[in-house]
Amino acid sequence: MHMIGQAIVGLIVGVLAKLLLPGADNSGMIVTALIGVAGGFLGGQIGKWLGWYQDGHPAGWGLSIVGAMILLLIKRMI
Repeated sequence: MHMIGQAIVGLIVGVLAKLLLPGADNSGMIVTALIGVAGGFLGGQIGKWLGWYQDGHPAGWGLSIVGAMILLLIKRMI
């Protein structure tokens, strides 16, 4: 059940990152969800590096979206 919840949150984060990041992106729903989930993990790591989160705490919505936007930018450059 936890994995389904992460996939749904990842999809929401991925869609929000796509909306906030200007430019065309032709990714499908599955790629968007995967980028959103990976963005959540990246946002959590950024928060840990900045001292905002402790180990085991998930990233907040804001850093998850920022992480997904970073990954979308990297994907567009490749």
